[in-house]
Amino acid sequence: MYHNSTQKKCWTFHNEEELETMRTEANQTFRAKLFGSGKFPPNDSTHLLEPHEEEVLRKYYEKRLLDFCNAFKPVMPKSVVGTASMFFKRFYLNNSLMEYHPRTIMLTCVYLACKVDEFNVSSSQFVSNLWDSPAGQEKALEQILEYELLLIQQLNFHLIVHNPFRPFEGFLIDLKARYSALENPEVLRKMADEFLNRGTMTDAGLLFPPSLIAITAIHSSASRAGINMDGYLMESLLLRDDRDCLSRLVEAIRLREKAADELISWTNKKSIKTLVKKYDPPKPDEVNLLKQKLERFHSLDLGFSTNLKRKKGYEEDGIISKKTKMEEEEWSDEDLADTM
Repeated sequence: MYHNSTQKKCWTFHNEEELETMRTEANQTFRAKLFGSGKFPPNDSTHLLEPHEEEVLRKYYEKRLLDFCNAFKPVMPKSVVGTASMFFKRFYLNNSLMEYHPRTIMLTCVYLACKVDEFNVSSSQFVSNLWDSPAGQEKALEQILEYELLLIQQLNFHLIVHNPFRPFEGFLIDLKARYSALENPEVLRKMADEFLNRGTMTDAGLLFPPSLIAITAIHSSASRAGINMDGYLMESLLLRDDRDCLSRLVEAIRLREKAADELISWTNKKSIKTLVKKYDPPKPDEVNLLKQKLERFHSLDLGFSTNLKRKKGYEEDGIISKKTKMEEEEWSDEDLADTM
């Protein structure tokens, strides 16, 4: 499972600083590519996004992705939502928002996640969640199919995502079966769900195993309800005879920002609770200004083209060139507004 997965080997990182470095390098790599093309004024950065500006927009589109999934008809399973969110986060570890518009990548991540997690919706059902206009639906589907292979390649064909939702349900079942001290474990669900939903908007899934995120959600919910869960950790999770390990686990879960490398072979990883608690959603005024900046950049006809191979309507193979940015982004965030 997770411990033998590509998620642990390739997509679980040491700390937040490593993620920040990767995203900054993606920004700098695109800048170098842009200036090296000779089609953009050297050292003219007025139209370009800085790494911290990309971070604001990335957070914004992560939230838009979750909003789109939550409004989706038919109702989308949580596992699909988690997989789509993780695809989006992984993609922008190595790519800049200036090269690939997050609006298109966002929808492609959701579309691919539906396939990977076997949430059976047709392409027409999928795009019907975007527009009433058949022309708008067709254009959206064309862009999604165009970028689908690119997304898979950028994910290194690692498509299986282990989310915390399944272990969370497993812990609840275990509490009901083996921890009689808690009469009704379902009382923990509401606040634990809120914790997991908020955690999806953070980098927790890139830093911690899903089972640890799940038990942290339960521990957080119990703490807010005034319920002590140490007994469950000791008795049911077989840590009774290893109080040193238990204390480190509880310490790692709780408010401390200490490393837990004696318990788990990670270093410099902060508490999951702290990571979720400190999440700061982007400010609307700042988002609006940066969205305008991003749209202005994507409207520039810089002559970049990427040959993306896809199946046209899943019927015939063909090589197509990426449309100019102006053509590619004729639709906007407002086209999604009715669904959210």
